[in-house]
Amino acid sequence: MMAGSFCPITAMSTVSTTKTERIDVRASSAVKQLLQDAARTRHKSVSEFLLDAGITAATQALADRHRFVLDDAAWQAFQDALDRPVQDKPRLRQLLRERGALD
Repeated sequence: MMAGSFCPITAMSTVSTTKTERIDVRASSAVKQLLQDAARTRHKSVSEFLLDAGITAATQALADRHRFVLDDAAWQAFQDALDRPVQDKPRLRQLLRERGALD
């Protein structure tokens, strides 16, 4: 098996971890109420709820960039794909030139 090397904080409990840093977040009253309601359903403070959700989101966002595991056949297929010459993709080029819905 081939893999990258990355060990994120995956199962960190905000309750048992020593906290030394502060993160300030501003939100509308509606968002604050939503977060308070959601935290209450999990029997957590808003800080604990946000920190747990943030750690989960950060871990997921970074996982695809740092670590993946493939068996030998899949690794070889991956290497072959990386080694192939670049091919022109006119439809993709056109798509990237078009304005998006959020532009």
